[in-house]
Amino acid sequence: MNLPGVVFLLGRLLLALAGALLVPAAVAGLNAEDPWPFLYAAGFVGTMGLALERSFRQEEGFAFGRSEAFLLVTAAWVTASFAGALPYIFVKGPQFFIDGWFESVSGFTTTGASILTDIEAEPASLLLWRSLTQWLGGMGIIVLGIAILPKLAVGGMELLGAEAPGPMQEKLTPRIAQTAKTLWGLYALITAAAFLTLWALGLGPLDALNHAFATMATGGFSTKNASVGAYGLPGVEIAITLFMLLAGANFALHFHVLRGRPGRLFRDPEFRLYAGILAGASLLVATDLLVQGHETNLLVALRLAAFQAVSIVTTTGFATADFDLWPEFSRALLFLLMFVGGCTGSTGGSVKVIRAMILLKKLSIDLKQLLRPRAVLPVRIGDKAVPADVVTSVTTFMLLFLGLFGTGGLVLSFTGLDLVSAFSASAACLGNIGPGFGAVGPMQNYAALDPTAKITLTVLMIVGRLELYTVLVLLFLWRRQ
Repeated sequence: MNLPGVVFLLGRLLLALAGALLVPAAVAGLNAEDPWPFLYAAGFVGTMGLALERSFRQEEGFAFGRSEAFLLVTAAWVTASFAGALPYIFVKGPQFFIDGWFESVSGFTTTGASILTDIEAEPASLLLWRSLTQWLGGMGIIVLGIAILPKLAVGGMELLGAEAPGPMQEKLTPRIAQTAKTLWGLYALITAAAFLTLWALGLGPLDALNHAFATMATGGFSTKNASVGAYGLPGVEIAITLFMLLAGANFALHFHVLRGRPGRLFRDPEFRLYAGILAGASLLVATDLLVQGHETNLLVALRLAAFQAVSIVTTTGFATADFDLWPEFSRALLFLLMFVGGCTGSTGGSVKVIRAMILLKKLSIDLKQLLRPRAVLPVRIGDKAVPADVVTSVTTFMLLFLGLFGTGGLVLSFTGLDLVSAFSASAACLGNIGPGFGAVGPMQNYAALDPTAKITLTVLMIVGRLELYTVLVLLFLWRRQ
């Protein structure tokens, strides 16, 4: 394994993060806040990055395979999370280490679970850093690196395979670096559209920017204690719902739409099921709210239901109401939606719609083969047959996901959390969703949790963001050494 090459590339990524830390420092200076926590962090991270780059400099075209890719991806996310925690620690003191790391991991993994008890009292620059970490993590630190750092084009497909969400990815251009740049260009373009829309609808420029970052990253960090519901602006809620829907769809489809091929969007089986799940869930929740007397206005019920269903399925985690107080059916349905996730190639987390499709198709075929045991029935998505190894991988992924969800819930229960809070927190962090139910509901936070619970959830966030396999394969490789 080429460990020096991995460390060299890690140094390059740290230099990029040091540059990102200058953005909130500039905002702090313009906003009459203290910029030094960000400048100290940028200086430390930049120095470390420069030292690693210079000490482990590589020749052009150095060897870089799948083992190095798995190691670099995991190391990049862990290192970035520690680097991202420095501003919190410099602002609040060394006693904030675990909480700062939790908040940073929650940002970079686009989970949106927070330990800040009074968000509105925090400096605007720190809130911008929270949202910026989500935006950087949304499209992926490694994808960003491939787009802006030429050295990362070495082993680029291995890196995307180790990090990109979903079992099947689409290569948009012949060159992997160009594919990464195309993805980031689309991501930035739609983020800019979200920012301008929210600004036009009445949010201040910093609030609009924060929410645009968090929306397109499907992250969910808000600048308000009551999340998006604090604004009381239906237009903002509808706009964020639409942009969350876009963020949860495959960015390859957005690419085809912008290239004048909108038909690809509506012919895509995964997108059709994704849209169907969102529409069905929204109607069911709205009906429940009306029948149970929780809402009396049909349009308000539909708006609330659609916002929350899209927020949960796309794993964004924004809220416009305390859905933990909704009727039991709505709460149960929203909990189940935590295990859906967005589309392949989106910024969303959790299981992903394509995996659900493959598992349902496999179940249907297995039942048919009980009647026709000699029939050869391949799993098909649309007009394409899914390779057998992909079906096996999806089945394994689902077993791992449910196993980690259950284990996480048991560990959290051991720390004193009640059943609902423990297992919803496990699902919310493993699926990178953010809010759960009970003690970690949409109007609560994770601040009161035991340090053991916070560390457990932090690990679940990283493992979930890397789609389980990357970290687990790395542990397997380490045991073989």
